Amino acid sequence: MLTQLSFPLALFSLCAAALSLGTAPLPARAAAGPSVGQTAPDFSLQDVTGKTVRLSNFRGRYVVLEWNNPSCPFVQKHYSSGNMQQLQKEAAAKNVAWLTINSTEASHVDYQPPAQLGRWMREQGGAPAATLMDAEGVAGRAYAARVTPHMYIVDPQGRLIYAGGIDDKPSARASDINGATNYIRVGLSQALAGQPLNQATTRAYGCTIKYK
Repeated sequence: MLTQLSFPLALFSLCAAALSLGTAPLPARAAAGPSVGQTAPDFSLQDVTGKTVRLSNFRGRYVVLEWNNPSCPFVQKHYSSGNMQQLQKEAAAKNVAWLTINSTEASHVDYQPPAQLGRWMREQGGAPAATLMDAEGVAGRAYAARVTPHMYIVDPQGRLIYAGGIDDKPSARASDINGATNYIRVGLSQALAGQPLNQATTRAYGCTIKYK
């Protein structure tokens, strides 16, 4: 009987040792977003008026993606100061499409229905090409967007050329906008001039996206 149990007991001992050494399988990691230089994930989302918008519809133009949550103090910093709206208008003047995306899940207190989010954008004087609803988090997860505002730039060939923060002052104080290096303004200027971006990847800062 002891001989019959020896193999199972030995196998159990080996498994226990493996666990103690940390060699047991680890949980799968969250999917990473695209790296700069890779093709930007396409998506199809409805805007606040119910119109379907696809990223690929803007092929041939530069596109800025802005993750947004009106309740976030870091988003408020850039809208209450007019900074985000100014960037949107500058982009439009250069034929750059600006897509604002809200990935807040519908059950969260920060969620704003399409009509409410559209009204907020109008009251702010915002000028994106579209304000998009992503309550299921499909687009946000495809890009591994973590915070609001998380910013991306896509080139006319559909490649991601920038991913990160809006600027280099990670605070919620509007006074810090003055003197900050605005990565979106600088990146678009360099890209439109046919130059590589000096800083293609930076640290995004803001409020954690409330995914479903």
